Amino acid sequence: MPITFVDRESEIEFMERLWEGENAFLPIYGRRRVGKTRLVREFMGDKPSVYYLARNSTYHDNLRGFTREVLKVHPSTFLNESSFLSFEEAFRYIAEKGKVVVVIDEFPYLIQSDRRVLSEFQYIVDEIVRNSGIYLILVGSSVGMMEEHVLGQKSPLYGRRDGQIKLGPLDFFSSWKLLGVGVEEAVKIYGVTGGVPAYLLLFSHFEDVKRVAFSKHGFLYAEADFLLSSELREPRTYKLILKAIAEGKTRFNEISTYTGIPRSNLFKYLEVLERLGFVRRETPVTAPPKTKHTRYRISDRYLAFYFRFVERYRDEIELESLDFWEEFLKGYSTYLGSVFEEVSREFLVRLGREGKLPLRPSRLGRWWHKNEEIDIVALDEREKRALLVEVKWKELGEREARGILKGLERKAELIGLEGWGKGYGLVAKEVRGKERLRREGWFAWDLEDFMEFDGAGGHEDP
Repeated sequence: MPITFVDRESEIEFMERLWEGENAFLPIYGRRRVGKTRLVREFMGDKPSVYYLARNSTYHDNLRGFTREVLKVHPSTFLNESSFLSFEEAFRYIAEKGKVVVVIDEFPYLIQSDRRVLSEFQYIVDEIVRNSGIYLILVGSSVGMMEEHVLGQKSPLYGRRDGQIKLGPLDFFSSWKLLGVGVEEAVKIYGVTGGVPAYLLLFSHFEDVKRVAFSKHGFLYAEADFLLSSELREPRTYKLILKAIAEGKTRFNEISTYTGIPRSNLFKYLEVLERLGFVRRETPVTAPPKTKHTRYRISDRYLAFYFRFVERYRDEIELESLDFWEEFLKGYSTYLGSVFEEVSREFLVRLGREGKLPLRPSRLGRWWHKNEEIDIVALDEREKRALLVEVKWKELGEREARGILKGLERKAELIGLEGWGKGYGLVAKEVRGKERLRREGWFAWDLEDFMEFDGAGGHEDP
């Protein structure tokens, strides 16, 4: 599959605006495999650039490696890789060469080699970058280290950046474009990979999951351990929490009971997982900010898949058996319900952005109360209008679809939006009779309507 660069237009535009200035300092960070290096290389293009990938090694070994890259771009008959005694000296040499992009990838390795490097780079930014044409980009996959040691208030580099980019996964529609498959196949693959480009590129069709995740040699079989170990000091504890949430223990007390972690400690662990983007806290969309009605969800789609399925079938995978495949497919179809909810929220946001909804949503999320739940509630708080939407990963006949929509009308009485205008909608794999439902005033969409934002360039599911 050809490697395509998609969706990073706003990041590239921001980076180009900084390039128009005299100099810049820009940290870029985000989880492993999300495409930070690819973004930087796209930006570098044909600009004069020095790129260095830091190693998990000593300060002086990294300095020698950095110097080698500098001398490849700006050679000198008088210098070699051991000529500079510090990064400061290397940057003074670069500063003499005019306007140039300097990228240090995996900067946290430099921090680990010698914490004093942070004070050195403070001096480099203040005294060299700001008096030269250097555009310094520090890249890191350790979200925790970048936020604490580069962006944090206690960092010597605090307040010196010209901006920052926290690069997240691609959304569904950009992932679909990268995959180049039909929309149903894209949803199935997205349920495994989320929008992480390196994971998406492992797939040409969904059954590749056997090779990629359900083989003990597969890339995604071991990736969760690498991902968590690179960020967390106690990965076993965090893995237990993630497993609890993946198994449906979404309330705080349920997680505490399942894991045996005392409540006072659990708060701290969950906060760390939230900060890293692995878990999100969810409240009913109409609830006040300090509500106690909180649920926890795994926000990293790959980790949700891993702890729901790979962990469950680990013994069989180690024995190189796929006897669980049919059982997996049944469970995966259920799991795709939550994946399709996420995708449908993106779909509705896009429709709203283009003025194709009966309201302009200012808030959008799930609603629940006791045993009642609505998958998506979109609120236009200015005009006091709401759109209530159910999401079904299944094919619906017209009669079943109408029953679901009428059920939404009943639930609307519980949601507490008296005096608001309300609309009722449905998103499913297929909705037969959707045109008739629309003429009756309902909103109905299915995968056919997703083709309006055709990420696959016309590819259809088999």
